[in-house]
Amino acid sequence: MLEGGSTGKYLCCPLSFTQAGGAKVDTKRQPAVSMRGITKTFGKVVANDNVSIDIYKGEILSLLGENGSGKTTLMNMLSGIYYPDSGHIYINGKEELIHSPKDALSLGIGMVHQHFKLVDVMSATENIVLGLKEGRKFDLKTVADRIREICSKYGFDLDPDQKVYDMSVSQKQTVEIVKMLYRKADILILDEPTAVLTPQETEKLFDVLRNMKKDGKAIIIITHKLNEVLEISDYVDILNKGKFIGSLKTSETNAQEMTDMMVGHAVKLNIDRPEPKDVKPKIEISGLTVIDEDGIPKLQDVSFTINSGEILGIAGISGSGQRELLESIAGLQKIESGSIKYYEESGKAVELVGTNPETIRKMGVSLSFVPEDRLGMGLVGNMDLTGNMMLRSFRMGGGLFTNRKIPHDLADEVVKALSVDTPGLSTPVRRLSGGNVQKVLVGREIASNPTVLLTAYAVRGLDINSSYVIYDLMNKQKEKGVAVVYVGEDLDVLLQLADRILVLCGGKVSGIVDGRKATKNEVGLLMTSLGGAE
Repeated sequence: MLEGGSTGKYLCCPLSFTQAGGAKVDTKRQPAVSMRGITKTFGKVVANDNVSIDIYKGEILSLLGENGSGKTTLMNMLSGIYYPDSGHIYINGKEELIHSPKDALSLGIGMVHQHFKLVDVMSATENIVLGLKEGRKFDLKTVADRIREICSKYGFDLDPDQKVYDMSVSQKQTVEIVKMLYRKADILILDEPTAVLTPQETEKLFDVLRNMKKDGKAIIIITHKLNEVLEISDYVDILNKGKFIGSLKTSETNAQEMTDMMVGHAVKLNIDRPEPKDVKPKIEISGLTVIDEDGIPKLQDVSFTINSGEILGIAGISGSGQRELLESIAGLQKIESGSIKYYEESGKAVELVGTNPETIRKMGVSLSFVPEDRLGMGLVGNMDLTGNMMLRSFRMGGGLFTNRKIPHDLADEVVKALSVDTPGLSTPVRRLSGGNVQKVLVGREIASNPTVLLTAYAVRGLDINSSYVIYDLMNKQKEKGVAVVYVGEDLDVLLQLADRILVLCGGKVSGIVDGRKATKNEVGLLMTSLGGAE
């Protein structure tokens, strides 16, 4: 029996027996961390509700759950960012009070967040010792030697003297992990560690994590990628709406079972990919070059075609020009040179370069870009859901006063279709969780009946169930003859969803491949080298 007295197929713990409150116990395995009856609230919102879990030495634990299930909140309490309202935390069998990240580090607990906390102008060595006090001036050569020892022991590839601004995303992540190991962390928490890594970088990270596991480290990974959970973790703990649901031995479960536990009911995990019909060029891009204010090229001589009735996926490591490409098409970027032609239904080509964003939108080109700052592109935080829908429909009022019925009905439709968790349509968007803000933004753009739908990171941070709803909506747009562009981080999804995949590397097109025939490894190689061709 698990928390709340629930029993059933998915609530059966595979370990030797289960304590009251959902905590798993195995007398043969020694927990590095035991969290018992942890509860945390934010106002009326219960983020964690009497949660009890164990984290074992020499094992990798994946923490799964939908948006708002309490995964990150739980780990933030273990790492000292939050303090629980009630409950107990035991480290190596001894109860501890963790009031700050400094307390956590003193207990050997380190957390690597999704957004790195590094100083760009400093070297790896300087970042790793930043904030440490040893009662004397640091000998950076001695520190660098110690860093090399750590890298050699676990298989990291890191130059201690390299400046952070010269590093790739995976190198920055390596600095963050080595920083924790330098501080003698034996319990490591990684939040979405593969979100912006190539397949090759992900496999390299997993090799390092396996070496750390062999050394007795306890590792916790927060992730949405079920295939990676199955590949790297020993056990998976699942949360739902702040409650502990159950623990599974990874070798004895599958993606479907984990998803059903997370959501609470059966979920279809197949992404349908209907065959493209009546495919015609909708946007033709030739020699597109974009240079930022500092004179750095963001796009260089980019050429390709976006077709109606198909989904064009765009792959690339973070900062390869994805954002600049979509914003150029939408009229939001200053273009140095090149052409962007839009084909009307009559077949007439219209040049978009030099056209203002409002005119481009009237043609049916809809940009749904979901950056880290979700409220920064197209949504107003202090406005309610109806008001944010009105930003797209206010010109339909036809008179002095705007028509609120149309945006109100649209807001209601989006909330129902995408299961937006909101107290009501009058709730300011800023009060919604990041995932729900994302649903509102993407739903509004799809509902605007575009002829070209540009989406970037449309499912970033969304749970499995919500993500598959978005994939289904993309395919419905494709079947209606819309030209869909999908920028995504998950190559597994791109290979299942896209008809063609354009790969960007350093602002250049390194290849365009068939989504049905390409392999994950092939796309990953194109993301890091300019050797491909269309």
